[in-house]
Amino acid sequence: MGVGRGPERDGHTDTVVLEPGIDGIAEVFHTHMRQHAYPMHTHRSWTLLIIDSGTVRYDLGRHEHGALDRTVTLLPPHVPHNGTPATEQGLRKRVLYLEPEQIDPDLVGHAVDHPMFDDPLLRHRIHQLHGTLFQPGERLESESRLALVCERLRQHLRDDLDSPRVTDDPGLADRLRDLLDARTVEGVSLAGAAELLHAHPVHLARAFTRRFGMPPHQYLVGRRVDLARRLILQGRAPAHAAADSGFHDQAHLNRHFKRVLGLPPGRYARALRNGTELSGASVRP
Repeated sequence: MGVGRGPERDGHTDTVVLEPGIDGIAEVFHTHMRQHAYPMHTHRSWTLLIIDSGTVRYDLGRHEHGALDRTVTLLPPHVPHNGTPATEQGLRKRVLYLEPEQIDPDLVGHAVDHPMFDDPLLRHRIHQLHGTLFQPGERLESESRLALVCERLRQHLRDDLDSPRVTDDPGLADRLRDLLDARTVEGVSLAGAAELLHAHPVHLARAFTRRFGMPPHQYLVGRRVDLARRLILQGRAPAHAAADSGFHDQAHLNRHFKRVLGLPPGRYARALRNGTELSGASVRP
């Protein structure tokens, strides 16, 4: 995973480029466009765009379009388009370049005709996905969120948002739980779990969430926090406990440990050594 940050150049400021290392996402691109106008060009990937401020005008399939900060824009691969900010204040945008196989190629024509969706749920899910991609060690969460985003995009393009989604499969959910329990430290990708359990990734994630009241990535994080807590109780330093319980690094452990228990692991360990009372948290293993 690599992140690049660049100074203002050719009308762009505050630019961040990320190659996230997540199957299905070729690149993440955040930028503040002030004056730059993109000429007609194409991408090999699907271009998934949300706007944080400003508006943009663009041509796609010989038709002029505009995108607002509340909408989601999906530009299909290999179809020429351009783009320019529509106001003097410029444009702040976040883009995901999705690998071509994430959305069926037979839906390209639908995307050319209707590239914009006024869908608050979809926009929120994309916003959450962007946030997760910039958090090291959250691969399963990123994959799960990406699967839900792509599913909803396909529903829009097929005009079947109202179709029922069958998610009741407690046996499948239990098997995924067992797999996560067995691979708490090393982890498992959503695609890998789906292949092992012979299920579609979206169906797998939905079945688990419906059965246990939380998505698979949240369950896995909880199991890792529980393991790290036991290791700290046994005298392991937080940095070593982080590595031995499957976290990316100590900062990754700190973030989730504090979210679950209300205090960071270092303070937890000091209080445990000193035999002092923990405010807002229990010392029960």
